[in-house]
Amino acid sequence: MRIVHAVCTDAFAGVERHIAMLAVAQADSGHEVVVVGGHARTMREVMDRPDIRHVAASTVWEVSRALGRLGDASVFNVHMTSAEIAAALARRSRRVPVVATRHFAATRGRSSRAAGLVARLAARRISAQIAVSRFVADRIEPTSTVVVSGVAPAGEPRAASARERRVLVAQRLEPEKQTADAVRIFAASGLAAEGWSLDVAGEGRQRRRLESLASQLGVGQAVHFLGHRSDTAELMDRAAVLLAPRPDEALGLTVLEAMSHGLPVVAAAGGGHLETICTTAPEICYSIADLAAAARLLAELAHDPAQRTALGQRLRTAQLRHFSVAAQAAATEAVYRSVL
Repeated sequence: MRIVHAVCTDAFAGVERHIAMLAVAQADSGHEVVVVGGHARTMREVMDRPDIRHVAASTVWEVSRALGRLGDASVFNVHMTSAEIAAALARRSRRVPVVATRHFAATRGRSSRAAGLVARLAARRISAQIAVSRFVADRIEPTSTVVVSGVAPAGEPRAASARERRVLVAQRLEPEKQTADAVRIFAASGLAAEGWSLDVAGEGRQRRRLESLASQLGVGQAVHFLGHRSDTAELMDRAAVLLAPRPDEALGLTVLEAMSHGLPVVAAAGGGHLETICTTAPEICYSIADLAAAARLLAELAHDPAQRTALGQRLRTAQLRHFSVAAQAAATEAVYRSVL
């Protein structure tokens, strides 16, 4: 097949990472893959192979024009509502079936009545819909096929004794990610007084507020804001624990990547986490908003290297068995073929 992915951004976050990793797995399966949209340099770095073509585009009109020039595609796989609109506007490629992947647990066009109308009209162009988790599928317009995202396997994980005294958070610093909870959990754990640090990888509007919060809680010197990082894999190899505080995460690619690195995770027991980390190791998931319990879990793991090593091995085994990008690509292909 000739598969075209489309997203109307010039950024690189969870959706774009999902697309890039899936594109590589689809190319590995022998398909021709074109990706429209996403941060040009970073997308090319992740899709580091000559047989995957990347087309720079960020607006609805730019993506629509690009899709119009790709009318010989087998399928358009669009990601997020703006790309659905772009596909609907690409009149020169009306015969290409459109599969929409839904990455968020929200209905289309919820920002306004006009946005909702445009989104509903664009949705008529869609032949099939994929949800990245059961959590998402249960909260969007029917009907969806759940195809849980996967990640590529990492190398042999480090033992806890070879890791540094670092707790890692890797996410955008936006309100919905609830990074402030991670700072509060770390402060309440008491680990800062024992020489541990909290490394926050990511950028966003809340950075200054989070820096102020860390200072107010007396852990400012131990909380390191790293900004946007392209070496998340290396950070995961160094860290001892990952914190995943968002309670309504659609799925959580970062959690799956941590599992692939054998990195223990302390996660909020909600959203897509219930289908990944909390299914595999429920003992390291805390009840939503119970930050005191999360702090106790974090401190217990920090003080028990043997438990961290055993837990890391269990998480890595679960990722390889249940959350591989190869399995995701095969299930996605089945959805494509259902509309051809």
